[in-house]
This record gives sequence, C-alpha cells and structure tokens, in this order.
Amino acid sequence: MSTYSDDTHSSGSDIREGSSFDALLDGIAQACIVVSGVLLVFLIASFGWLVFGRYILNDTPTWVEQSSLLIVVYVTCLGAAAGVRNKTHLSIEFIREGLPVLPRDAMRYVADAFVVLFGAFMAWQGGIMVLENLGRPIPMIGLSESWRAAPLVVSGLLMMLFSIVTIVQRLVTHLGR
Repeated sequence: MSTYSDDTHSSGSDIREGSSFDALLDGIAQACIVVSGVLLVFLIASFGWLVFGRYILNDTPTWVEQSSLLIVVYVTCLGAAAGVRNKTHLSIEFIREGLPVLPRDAMRYVADAFVVLFGAFMAWQGGIMVLENLGRPIPMIGLSESWRAAPLVVSGLLMMLFSIVTIVQRLVTHLGR
C-alpha cells in the first residue's frame, strides 16, 4: 500500500487544507467508502440468507449470486476511486523514493498521468458497455446489464478528477517554492 509522503500534503499552508473544493473531493471519496461499506454489509447479509435458504428452508434464493456479482463491481470500483484520492491504492514505490528529488517528482507526475489515462479509458469503455447493454437484463434480478458497467464510468471519472487535482496541487506547490 502506498504510504509515501507527498510534498503537496506536508505544509501548513497547503492548498489542500481548507479549500472547499478539496473538502468536496474528500467528501466524495468518503461517500465512496461509505457506500462500499454498506454494500459489503448487504453482501454479507445476502450470503447469510443464501445459506439459510439453502440449508434451513431448502429453497435456494437464486438472486443472491447475480446481486453479489453486481455488488462486488460497485465495491471494487468505488473503493479504487477513493484509494486514488486518499493515496491508499496499491503502488510500488521503493525505487522511486530512493531517487533524488527531481526524478522522484517526475515519476510521481508520470504515475498520476497514467492514472488519468487509465481512468479515461475505463470511463470511455465503461460508457460503451453501458450503452450497448441497456436492453439486456441480468438473469435472476432483472436489472439492465448496464448496471454492471456503470461503476466503471463513475470510478474512471473520479480517478481522473482526483489525479488531475493531485497533479495541479503538486504543480502549484512546486512552482510556489
């Protein structure tokens, strides 16, 4: 997990602190975490119902498998977006952090640019999947298959937004030195 100390978040006069826009972004990331947590609780409860239905009632609820697959996509995508904002996403940084300041900072910009590109690709392809699957229902639950792809769009856009803001904050901090 990433725990590096980024210079854009270390000073008391940091533009991240106190900014209403940053508070909004932090709120969005926190909402992603809360929604993911609620969905995980529902996932656990639905599997409890599955076990109860199968072994006690001898009547397996068939909707649990498909709803669980749908929930896992939402939890994963929302959690990934929040991880980009909170800098808790998976990263390998021991090489970068061992470098001098200039290459280390350049690698941070490149990494954030890759996240922007990945988020854009994810949102674009997810949008295509949403549009192509509007009329296809998910078996057993009847929702449109587009609901499976919708979190890709939302997560991709949030990853892009969070990474672009990080890049801008880093640039403002470095130019302000």
